[in-house]
Amino acid sequence: MTSMRSATESPSARHRVIYEVVKTIPAGVVATYGQVAAIVGCGPRLVGYALASLPAGLDVPWQRVINSQGKISVRSDGAADPRQRQALIREGIVFSVKGTVDLKRFGWDGPDWDWLYERGLQPPQRVTLRCAADSPSGSARSRRPE
Repeated sequence: MTSMRSATESPSARHRVIYEVVKTIPAGVVATYGQVAAIVGCGPRLVGYALASLPAGLDVPWQRVINSQGKISVRSDGAADPRQRQALIREGIVFSVKGTVDLKRFGWDGPDWDWLYERGLQPPQRVTLRCAADSPSGSARSRRPE
């Protein structure tokens, strides 16, 4: 992803919170801009702007955030970033022939609630509750591909 910020320019406080939330998305799952926005308390477009202006050198898995239709959003030039698709494929994400990701299979359940509360964030209202015992990893934090 091409950064519009220099390595010396500091991101805004809201962007830093967005980056911290995105860092909690594990490999092999994807989140939507709206999910991240609901956690941070902003609009989905701001999440997109924050990821598009990600400073060089920050270790944020930007590729794991896609749109609510399960597609890679187009950039300002009107094209999807092929690096995002390739990075997601390397992480085990499967795309349909129409270029969509099955959000029921690969969708993120959100960060651990303790993580949210420690940072003064609230879980979004529409959170799927799952027992840790039901999760293949033993943790209810995220959904893993089956």
